Amino acid sequence: MAPHRVAVLVLPRVLPVDLGIPTQIFNPRPHTPYELTVCGAARGSVTTSTGFTVGVRAGLPALARADTIIVPGYWDYQRPPAPEVTAALQRAFRRGARIVSICTGAFALAAAGLLNGRTVTTHWASADELEESYPQVRVDRSVLYIDDDPLLTSAGVTAGIDLCLHLVRKDLGAAVANDIARELVAAPHRDGGQAQYIARSLPEPTAHTLADTREWAVRHLDEALTLDVLARHARVSTRTLVRMWRQETGSTPHQWLLSARVQHARELLEVTGLGIEQIADRCGLGTGTNLRARFRNALDTTPSAYRRTFQRTSAG
Repeated sequence: MAPHRVAVLVLPRVLPVDLGIPTQIFNPRPHTPYELTVCGAARGSVTTSTGFTVGVRAGLPALARADTIIVPGYWDYQRPPAPEVTAALQRAFRRGARIVSICTGAFALAAAGLLNGRTVTTHWASADELEESYPQVRVDRSVLYIDDDPLLTSAGVTAGIDLCLHLVRKDLGAAVANDIARELVAAPHRDGGQAQYIARSLPEPTAHTLADTREWAVRHLDEALTLDVLARHARVSTRTLVRMWRQETGSTPHQWLLSARVQHARELLEVTGLGIEQIADRCGLGTGTNLRARFRNALDTTPSAYRRTFQRTSAG
């Protein structure tokens, strides 16, 4: 498998959480091809937003060699990066590198002119400022991340986990992404968007959640999981089920189940030789026609094309 070079660009007053996410997820492992470099405008020490310093051993030349460049969020996002930084990002974009921002890292991409005419996302608290500072950029405040390949942007802070795992899924498949998610004790895929985190009162603490029911549902995706069936398992009314499900996941039971079924189909396409009709049946999508339609809607590809992609990846 050919190496995939990932460069994480550390800007002054970087947010430590945002820096930790990609360095943990793309840290080299025996079963992944990633080669990780942490770089800055120059080699040396960079002060984080919380006051401690991190050492970077590489400067901007690392961006010229990277297949993927990730810009974590930083506190001084109102101030454009140094001209040599924006120039390096522009050169990387022109040669075809995949460029990713986490949280307010989107401001650095916008300052380089890379986001003009695109719809992006960032931390909800900074969305208005991004649009005001860069009028040619449209901001979607409702999503956890946007994949506008080769430019990808995530919402605030831990949404970077969702985006980085999405990158791993694209590169190596759902099984590898799930392994890394388990290592991080993180959800392999979250439904809903950052709107679920904006300015709303928290529900009263309760010992009763639907986590067990969702776990049970994932093991029974080949069955007809109606609201009544789910409510009986959770021992609540259907109305309470829908309300709690939305509170806990940010999506409806129907949306969540559809996403889970497509995700299971991806895994079966990657690791089995089952036919499309068999996979559709095992995932609870009924027919190959329905599986193809759901796949096209969710991933903008076909099941057969998706399988060929990962057959080539395995062969490489």
